[in-house]
Amino acid sequence: MKILYDIIATLPKGVQVRSVLVGAHWTVVCSRNCGMASTILGECAHGHDEVRDAGNLLAKKAHELAEYAHSDNPLEASIGMAAINSLLSVKVEENEQRNASEVLMQYGEKKKVALIGHFPFIPKLRGVAETLWVIEMRPVEGEHSFEIAHKFIPQADLVAITGSALINHTFEKLLTLCNPDAQIMVLGPSTPLSPILFQYNVSILSGSLVVDETAVLNSVGQGANFRQVKGVRMVTIFRQGSMLS
Repeated sequence: MKILYDIIATLPKGVQVRSVLVGAHWTVVCSRNCGMASTILGECAHGHDEVRDAGNLLAKKAHELAEYAHSDNPLEASIGMAAINSLLSVKVEENEQRNASEVLMQYGEKKKVALIGHFPFIPKLRGVAETLWVIEMRPVEGEHSFEIAHKFIPQADLVAITGSALINHTFEKLLTLCNPDAQIMVLGPSTPLSPILFQYNVSILSGSLVVDETAVLNSVGQGANFRQVKGVRMVTIFRQGSMLS
């Protein structure tokens, strides 16, 4: 995806990878900073998702590991996205410490909202949005499959796309479905807090920053889901000059 090339082109080179941890739910790479991304597995039978140079990733520079984000192997792409996030420099104190659910409740009220990805706040969002379409790769009851996303996304006033869409390489296709007048949000811990996304008509980035590396590695290494992960802060960044800033 072009957007990944554009983001990676802005990252510093020569930074050593200090730690790589692939947990059940989250992948963590520590280099310049500590970055997280969803752990996504492929459809292969158990044990068949092979990561290139597994066991030797600490010998790489972080920008080399970031290139894994281009991989068609979703586990490698998860590592690559975590590496990208580890190289971005975003200060907590310079951005709003708001989580994605709060932002969606505010800007999705009485609006038609398309949410790509399954999140725990969906029932609350249904209560405030005029219409909510939830689109998922593996939909449950009340959700819609990715294959019919084209029926709903163009109707939405607000489109919220999980950062994991950058890992499974569906992000740019989803952008093409958005109404030009829609507000676009990227959300979740995989979200790269990079201004490059604003060049793709995104208005809101709502992700997370690691503020305690030891706590994150400890909890992720013990199988924590995101609500159980310690040592992170929610951050929301608005595109300057957007209707929502």
